[in-house]
Amino acid sequence: MLLNPIISKLAHKLVVLASASPRRREILQTAGLQFEVVPSWFEETLDKDVFKAPYEYALETAKQKALEVARRMPLTHLKIPDLVIGADTIVTIDGMILEKPKDRQDAYRMLSGLSGKEHSVFTGVVIVFCHERERQVDYQLIDFYEETKVKFSALSEEMLWEYINSGEYADKAGGYGIQSLAGMLVEYVHGDYLNVVGFPLNHFCKQLDVIYKGCPSSLSDKSVAISRLKPPSVLVELPSGSTLPQNEVIKEKESQDGRENDGALPLIASGGQPKHTNESNGPKKNELQHMIALMDGFKASKALFVASQMHVFDVLHKRPGLDAAQVAQEISASVKGAESLLEACVSLKLLKCKSGAGQQKPVYKNTDVAKHFLLSDAPFSLLGYIQHCNGTIWPLFSHLHAAVREGVNQHHKAFNQTSENLFEDTVYNSQEAKLRFMKAMHSIAKVTGMAVATAFDLSSFRTACDLGGCTGAMAYEFTKAHPNLSVTVFDLQPVVELSEHFKSQDTDGRVSFIAGDFFKDKLPKADLYILARILHDWSDEKVHLLLSKVADACSPGCAVLVAETMLDGHSAHSTLQSLNMLVQTEGQERMQRHYEHLLNTHGFGDMRVVRTTNFLDAFIAIKK
Repeated sequence: MLLNPIISKLAHKLVVLASASPRRREILQTAGLQFEVVPSWFEETLDKDVFKAPYEYALETAKQKALEVARRMPLTHLKIPDLVIGADTIVTIDGMILEKPKDRQDAYRMLSGLSGKEHSVFTGVVIVFCHERERQVDYQLIDFYEETKVKFSALSEEMLWEYINSGEYADKAGGYGIQSLAGMLVEYVHGDYLNVVGFPLNHFCKQLDVIYKGCPSSLSDKSVAISRLKPPSVLVELPSGSTLPQNEVIKEKESQDGRENDGALPLIASGGQPKHTNESNGPKKNELQHMIALMDGFKASKALFVASQMHVFDVLHKRPGLDAAQVAQEISASVKGAESLLEACVSLKLLKCKSGAGQQKPVYKNTDVAKHFLLSDAPFSLLGYIQHCNGTIWPLFSHLHAAVREGVNQHHKAFNQTSENLFEDTVYNSQEAKLRFMKAMHSIAKVTGMAVATAFDLSSFRTACDLGGCTGAMAYEFTKAHPNLSVTVFDLQPVVELSEHFKSQDTDGRVSFIAGDFFKDKLPKADLYILARILHDWSDEKVHLLLSKVADACSPGCAVLVAETMLDGHSAHSTLQSLNMLVQTEGQERMQRHYEHLLNTHGFGDMRVVRTTNFLDAFIAIKK
């Protein structure tokens, strides 16, 4: 039985392998199957005790892996696969399931238990067929399993530890890989050798032959739970917390026109419930996808944060084309963990993965997005802001419920910090926190600065003061855009002391720094006052105090330029920024009319707004 006669049937279909296992990839590639790899995010935490037989556990795990990928791809990859393959391999002895060892001692426990004994290797395989309907995606599931008997020779302690010290046990069911060094430990194999490697290719090919050609199969009754086309049957996905033994199936009813669905598999609708074709008031497909995207959004953020923290993108910039094992070594991670993280980054379009015929292992490279924003030395690197999001905003957002209830920032809960002065007592309370915040503000200013600086014609102004200008990144963008403009950055003493770390290499002396507190100290004289991402940190009371000081420093014709995310239009970004301010500061994001009122109160008029579409909106007002 060869897969080749069926290749033409699959040639124009999107086939997906829901596994990061390089062994499974190689086996399927050898068969000539063209497919994409999207590792499943399903956590393998099923209770083994609820399954009557070991193969039932492997089948259920494989099913959950495949369904997770089938349901996620329309959201993260913006495409619906035609066919998703899920697989799970386990080793069993004396009724006990052996999965992947946690560490060396766990590997010793497993391998010493296999020494001199025969054991079984089960691989459960689930094939999910995805059908896009008018309002939902329907899933057809076929599953089967393969059992292979393997016997180890009697192993001495020395041989056991020599194998364990090779490191080959890691990320392998039962703690061994028969295709490598462990082949020397094996006395005999009864059954499909490739099943022990990780995928029962022969059984898989026979199953595809049944599906696409409808020819009789020689598959054994006990190993195919969902394969017969007459009568068709399918496992039903139950709500969370429910279980259904693998040998329970739901028979397909007659179709609406009264004819039996001869030769076709029954359908499971999105969410795993039986499809009801006469239902008209249920949720639409895009509604469900929207909800899943919202629920899973935090996972994508955390994957980005961790990959950045572990310097994945810098590693692949220096050495593009590494495989998962090589990346794991570079970032001091497990191979399993690195594979999962790399594939997550591929799905988020931060990395590209190259695999296929002749390619032994998938290799990874940065996408253009990663090159622009995720490299340490990229001109528009956002790593500083990502670090701030991970180290500061993430812990604060975990207390969002308290912030909503109390209406105050959550530094006291997230970091056990109370403050009279937000920046001096919390943001700048340690050298580490100070540098992290400054790097975050620097990276955002580098990305947004030019759009803000060029939003208006500023040729009539000669001097500007960037209040709370932090590292000077915004100020440097203003001097680049306006050759006749000089800018003074006015910020707290701890910030000015560290500004040299961020000094632009191409400065011509038109950016200077003065230390001071814009609430307490006299402001430097200037024609233009820049307030970029400053007013949103403070309450209306303190904003009035600051604007009154700016107004006192201005003569008629001087101006104030505000750069903020305005709430007009209620974009997802702007409204989430409002929650961001709630958990972090005493301030808030505001609408355009709110800023107009604030500035009018202090004698500013002739107001103009530019939506830069680059994170910040720009607002200028002239002193009357």
